[in-house]
Amino acid sequence: MKNFIPEVVFKTRVRDETIKGENPYKWKDKSTDDYFKNIRAILFSLPGAFTPTCSTYQLPNFEKLFNEFKSLGIDKIYCLSVNDAFVMNAWAKSQNLKNVEVIPDGSAEFTRKMGMLVKKDNLGFGLRSWRYAALIDKKVIKRLWIEEGFGDNTIGDSYGITSPENIIKDLKQL
Repeated sequence: MKNFIPEVVFKTRVRDETIKGENPYKWKDKSTDDYFKNIRAILFSLPGAFTPTCSTYQLPNFEKLFNEFKSLGIDKIYCLSVNDAFVMNAWAKSQNLKNVEVIPDGSAEFTRKMGMLVKKDNLGFGLRSWRYAALIDKKVIKRLWIEEGFGDNTIGDSYGITSPENIIKDLKQL
């Protein structure tokens, strides 16, 4: 049996040139198909936008290494977090993203269905995604990288297995 990614609808905010003013965005529902149908993608998920490891290393390095991923047959790179569309869009803007696209999982439905939802109450975060990454080919999970120590209210921020450098190394061996 193939390991398909969950079918969900993401509540996003997209730029609309017909809207004037300081907030030219509208709500748009985007499905799993909208993001992953008929492409080969890397999805990486992390505990939260604007958090230190995510903002200093993981997201910026995926952005910097995008062309190397493209050379390995990756069409898109997506960053998902249990944050709402406003937060994810503000984070993408603050990071000057041109290549990596953000996906808001505000209700944590995708994260829960992936089996990656954890409690981070010890940090005041509530429910969040564990740090993981996946190679997804036409909605089928071909490879999954999961940081060590999976569990609720863990201490520390495990990072390495899901680094873009590690994933590129693994992709070169496939």
